[in-house]
Amino acid sequence: MSEYHTPVMLEECMDGLQIRPDGIYVDVTFGGGGHSRAILEQLGPNGHLYSFDQDPDAEKNIGESNSTNSQGQFTFVRSNFRFLKNWMKYYGVKHIDGLLADLGVSSHHLNDATRGFAFRLDAPLDMRMNTRAGMTAAELLTNYSEEDLARILSLYGELRQARRMAAALVRARQKQPIATTGDLQNILLPLVDPRAQKKELAQAFQALRIEVNHEMQALEEMLQGAINCLAPGGRLVVMTYHSLEDRIVKNVIRSGHADGKIEQDFYGRLLAPLKAVNNKPIVASDEEQGQNPRSRSAKLRIATRLKDEN
Repeated sequence: MSEYHTPVMLEECMDGLQIRPDGIYVDVTFGGGGHSRAILEQLGPNGHLYSFDQDPDAEKNIGESNSTNSQGQFTFVRSNFRFLKNWMKYYGVKHIDGLLADLGVSSHHLNDATRGFAFRLDAPLDMRMNTRAGMTAAELLTNYSEEDLARILSLYGELRQARRMAAALVRARQKQPIATTGDLQNILLPLVDPRAQKKELAQAFQALRIEVNHEMQALEEMLQGAINCLAPGGRLVVMTYHSLEDRIVKNVIRSGHADGKIEQDFYGRLLAPLKAVNNKPIVASDEEQGQNPRSRSAKLRIATRLKDEN
């Protein structure tokens, strides 16, 4: 399992969930199964875990997690986590006691040369989390207008040279398709700062990946589903890896809305459905950051579900 993906801040996530042996929990990002296995180890015969993942590769890791599950406490949901609310209704689950989300791209995705997530590996430009459906990054680069390409590179990649990059991509595709990560890198290299080459290329790839997988929209829908499904006192534990995700999570915890808009009742009381457990995000220890470089950018936020009348 560690070869697929090393779970980040595992102990902090488990502490944040405050797992009860008879509780119902959801891991919306199964991946390598590390977090799910740790949850299952704390569940008793009346507890249950639902784990979501849309990636066919992740399903290969079910066996090891399920080995902990001798009493039928585990259900794998082959779906995007944006449909959390629908699936809980399908399984007859009225309330859950905790939800864990470890967002972003896994170590497996970055290290798999066939998936096209990393600029350091020459591969077809796919970038889909669910390889069974949806538009690939190559198709996106073929079909999107220059204006739309500039928008996603600026919004999701936070790149100052987004317009120049978009123009270069449109010029290049008129000569030949942008089909591989190498093709994309060759087009962008002249436009990135040599002193920040790796960072800016990673930002461009991140922007395309987010758009291909509709990650921001899916995150907002999942968080609203979590608010709907969590029982009073239930825990929301979310780990983010870039500022765009973290901003949405922070806003939803503070106000119940992704845009951060705060609503009040007639008496001026806040109508936010969640309360932050940690006002500042938790970060990985120096030791973990040294052992697992992916943990360096991780921010962990924890919230508890309030009663609806609050």
